Amino acid sequence: MSGKGAPELSVKNCGDLRVAVIAAQWHEQVMEGLVSGALRALTELGIDEPTVLRVPGSFELPVVAKVLAGRGYDAIVALGVVIRGGTPHFEYVCQGVTQGLTQVSVDTGVPIGFGVLTCDDEKQAVDRAGLDGSREDKGHEAVTAAIATATTLRSISEPWR
Repeated sequence: MSGKGAPELSVKNCGDLRVAVIAAQWHEQVMEGLVSGALRALTELGIDEPTVLRVPGSFELPVVAKVLAGRGYDAIVALGVVIRGGTPHFEYVCQGVTQGLTQVSVDTGVPIGFGVLTCDDEKQAVDRAGLDGSREDKGHEAVTAAIATATTLRSISEPWR
């Protein structure tokens, strides 16, 4: 199971963070679960008014993340799903999205929660989407990771007392 060994993250004092969630539109059922999990996590953390944007597919996530990072967001969560097909398209999209989001985060210093599922089939995606009966909730996990990283960055940028 892919979630085995995941850390227990404790995030505090983050209600003032400005957060954006960017979600692809492909695979509507899976995306509904990912977005719901992300919004639930934000509510649990006291972040009541995140910006939520939809893009056509996962490949479009990096460019929107780059623009948002330049507009003062403290954390960004990217949600999408790419399901393997019979052509190399899967590898190209997965690689492009992963490298693009990583580059945006490193270049801007804005953490990006990686909630892009890269699955062999739809069953694997549903099992990770945070839906009823799913074993994992990757939307929730992506938010928690992004916010934990944002609070870490804030702690090292504040003067020590």
